[in-house]
Amino acid sequence: MIGDRVRGVQKRMMRELGRNASPAMLVHGTMRVHVMTALLGTCLRASAGTPSLEIPTAVNVAACVEQAWKTTWERFYLPKTHLFYDYLTSYEPGKELAHLPTAEEAARQDPNECGYGTGMEDCMISAGAMLSLIVDRYAVTKEEMLRERALGVFRGIRLCATAHAVPGFLARGVCADDLKSIYPNSSRDQYTHAVHGLWLYHRSPLCGPETQRKVGEILAAIADRMTRNVTPDNNYDSLRSDGTRDTRGISRMWNVEGHEAARLPMIYAAAWDVTGRQEYHDLYRKYLEPAIEQSFTVGSNQPTYAWLQMQASLELLGSLEQDAALKAKMHEVMAMVAKQCAGRARNAGIAAERLDLTKLCTDWRTGEALAWEGSYRKVWYNIRERGEAALTQLIAEHVSFPQEQKDLLARAITQLDYSRVSSNGIFYLQAAYWKARRRMQVGEARD
Repeated sequence: MIGDRVRGVQKRMMRELGRNASPAMLVHGTMRVHVMTALLGTCLRASAGTPSLEIPTAVNVAACVEQAWKTTWERFYLPKTHLFYDYLTSYEPGKELAHLPTAEEAARQDPNECGYGTGMEDCMISAGAMLSLIVDRYAVTKEEMLRERALGVFRGIRLCATAHAVPGFLARGVCADDLKSIYPNSSRDQYTHAVHGLWLYHRSPLCGPETQRKVGEILAAIADRMTRNVTPDNNYDSLRSDGTRDTRGISRMWNVEGHEAARLPMIYAAAWDVTGRQEYHDLYRKYLEPAIEQSFTVGSNQPTYAWLQMQASLELLGSLEQDAALKAKMHEVMAMVAKQCAGRARNAGIAAERLDLTKLCTDWRTGEALAWEGSYRKVWYNIRERGEAALTQLIAEHVSFPQEQKDLLARAITQLDYSRVSSNGIFYLQAAYWKARRRMQVGEARD
């Protein structure tokens, strides 16, 4: 019975490809119908015991991912800044990002020195996630339009690295008003995702020689800033844009918690891999082994976004590692992190059933915005966490991504109405989808 339904899905997929797939997808294996059936086939089995859930088919998932892509670029992205923003406050065209802070508000650090809640607090985190999904999507589809899209994301990172004229500082975002005003406090999380994304982009066929050179300049400047500032005298703080200490502790790059330990050697490793400069290699090796040992001490109570950042750092370091024993340790930690995130995906899926996933955020000037105690943040982060939890597992390519998790990802993608979704969590759902597609293209891992 289930087998008949799966075969029925395959037939519908083939009939609907012409309506739902881009020309590039049609060329590249008619969207790999058999692969997508493997991704989603037991959704039918899972749904058989829970009739309240709609059955996501491979066509539904692929169509939803294309809708998410369209919404991402039309609503969350500003061509003027080349940046992606955190949430929407309106579904009316042209008013989606009306809440973004002005240059004057940023200059007076309103509402705080990080721009928390304003909608441009995580632009560099989003840029890294976007580069990850674009690189993976290109590996699957070879769509030429992705070349310009990736370059656009890079330009946003470059703006955040240069608009303020502070060498090596990576702003969270830049105001569209004047293309130079920023909030002075960044964080290790912003650096982690941006560096990881730049490194992936540099290694991709999408990145041309001139852009590769510019990537190297940015990574070298970031690494040099770490060398200058991450010292015992500064309590290993990379410092704010004005040269003062970060009082929140979120810019400390060493003597940190287990899930943060690999961030500093990852930055040096990326800079070395891209530029070939020996000094970065020596610094990367200096911090590497103690960072990996500390990574084993991470507790199970970390937020899912922290697991993703840890996994991204270990992915970069593991891919460059030549010592088999050290590489095995990294893989052991990554497997542990993947297991934690499998549980997060289950819990987030259950929580989603109780939430209004079409809810809009409110303007931070007059409403709760992303306040921790507010009702909207639960919606905003639920969508994001479901993508983060899947992506964190999928980054660990040596660990299998079981059918239960494929079904949870399919459900997370198809559950949303992309004309009425206000969370940048859709970036992470797309990144997980394309990572899954890419992994299936080369053959699934086994435990």
